[in-house]
Amino acid sequence: MTSTWTPSSWRNAEAKHQPSWPDQAELDQALKQLGDMPPLVFAGEARSLTQALGSVANGDAFLLQAGDCAESFDSSADSIRDKLRVILQMAIVLTYSGGIPVVKVGRIAGQFAKPRSSTTETQGDTELPSFLGQIVNDVGFTEAERRPDPQRLLTAYHRAASTLNLLRAFTRGGYADLSQVSIWNREFVASSPAGERYIQMADEIDRALTFMSAVGVNSQTTPTLSEVDFYTSHEALLLNYEEALTRQDSLTGHWYDCSAHMLWIGERTRQLDGAHVKFLQGVGNPLGCKIGPTATPEDVLALCEALNPERVPGRLTLISRMGAEKVQTGLPPLLAAVRDAGHPVVWACDPMHGNTYTAEGGRKTRHFDKVLEEIGGFFAAHRQEGTWAGGIHVELTGDSVTECVGGGDGLDEDALDQAYETMCDPRLNGRQSTDLAFRVADILRGQA
Repeated sequence: MTSTWTPSSWRNAEAKHQPSWPDQAELDQALKQLGDMPPLVFAGEARSLTQALGSVANGDAFLLQAGDCAESFDSSADSIRDKLRVILQMAIVLTYSGGIPVVKVGRIAGQFAKPRSSTTETQGDTELPSFLGQIVNDVGFTEAERRPDPQRLLTAYHRAASTLNLLRAFTRGGYADLSQVSIWNREFVASSPAGERYIQMADEIDRALTFMSAVGVNSQTTPTLSEVDFYTSHEALLLNYEEALTRQDSLTGHWYDCSAHMLWIGERTRQLDGAHVKFLQGVGNPLGCKIGPTATPEDVLALCEALNPERVPGRLTLISRMGAEKVQTGLPPLLAAVRDAGHPVVWACDPMHGNTYTAEGGRKTRHFDKVLEEIGGFFAAHRQEGTWAGGIHVELTGDSVTECVGGGDGLDEDALDQAYETMCDPRLNGRQSTDLAFRVADILRGQA
């Protein structure tokens, strides 16, 4: 962090993918109200996440970062609960198979904004501003719905606050009990067409829990078995919003973006001289940065120096998003460069964005097999370079949507219209996500 940094320093750099707000006075008023709001998270929580991610960087833990592509203001308590449930199911499988802690970070309670390749969208003869996430405008295709509305910034804050409140209740109130999560996985194995391949691991987890209970280690005697540390994250895209929620920690004097525990920079906004890098340089939160197939070793090393000059383990997570066909050739040079330079980063794999295609019916989708293939290539690249494959970053929902094809239930393109509900990119549904966790567990067991 630079001594001259302030939350508004980013305004001196080029800020890409920012909305064109039609009423500056209305925007200023909304931002002033945000600045007066209580923080959504606390600096101490962000420091705890950095410490946990430091264990990942050292090869002693694994990161599971997962959640919606773009959250909806209409998310119900049931939807939030089911999303958390899937992440917990995935985490217990990965924890057991790897024999190491899994750091659980949701794309949740703030993932409301999305960058788009075009500023406008055309349907028929009508051209309107692109949908930029519900924090900016609405997905409906009318002039009123697509008009950027600063009041949505305040709605996003309140939606994030209510989601966080619910997550804290679930993760501390017994919903995350290890025995209950194991029962959910057992139910999945029993009902999945691919269940036979997972039954051995499910049995092993059950036996381990039975043994622990027999020697007196259960949720009654050990409260940590019914509670989990669960952190929030989102892409720090709308810099006005992020600045308004940045606070100076009274204990350390450092600045923290209190909109989430962890923030990341996208592939489209990671320019070294850009406003997004400038902003995140100065906050004390753990950071992520997406790394696509065009990134060079020089690019990645420069980002490491810019975002983590003090080389704090856990401060920076590099999230590769190469595509299944490019990961085994594109990733190793980057791994080698970062390793040789001594940067203590977490390497995570986003197997979603590089594997999106348009189905014959016009829907954007992703194939489960390609997602798994990229994860396999990610682990293979790390084995080749002698580095730690530290985590996965997945877009998912706990709902029974039909947005990605493949998986144990064998969804095909003809099924996409049955429950295609995403506002942006296709997500794995709950069963596909649990299926993926069991598959990754097999790979992780070989790495640990």
